[in-house]
Amino acid sequence: MLKTDLSTYNNDWYQPGNPLKRLSWYIVNALFFVNPLNPSSGLKVFLLRMFGAQVGKGVVIKPGVNIKYPRKLTIGDFSWIGEKVWIDNLAEVTIGSNVCVSQGAMLLCGNHNYKKPSFDLIIGSITVENGAWVGAKSVVCPGIVLKEHSVLAVNSVATKDLESFGIYQGNPAVLLRKRIIE
Repeated sequence: MLKTDLSTYNNDWYQPGNPLKRLSWYIVNALFFVNPLNPSSGLKVFLLRMFGAQVGKGVVIKPGVNIKYPRKLTIGDFSWIGEKVWIDNLAEVTIGSNVCVSQGAMLLCGNHNYKKPSFDLIIGSITVENGAWVGAKSVVCPGIVLKEHSVLAVNSVATKDLESFGIYQGNPAVLLRKRIIE
């Protein structure tokens, strides 16, 4: 029986971009995003755009947010990114308009292949469509789509796509009922 051997791990195929730009972003991210002392959404939106993100109007970004690669991030109009959200976007993350990503949520585009002794990196994009809500401390796994106006309840894990207007809860998240917006 083979066993995990992390000494054989190799993700040379993954090219996240220019090392100098990545270092620059790391510093900016630490000073202006992860740092809880900066409440200015306007400055954060400006900096994200400077580093290649596509960000719509009226976007609110709370303190303590951690974003891996801004050039792989798109956020639509009037969306909210709550305190201590982690956008680990090794692949593209697209957040639609009027989306709420609540505090402590994680959008994780990477995972590892536990079936391989080398624990190979696996990546997949994430899409959160218009009007969807990612609840506090929830996790969205690689390759997942939260369709329009779907809800991922507090502390839930999305391992499969969420249907439009569905309210999902649990680990793994399951459909509880339909969302009715009055």
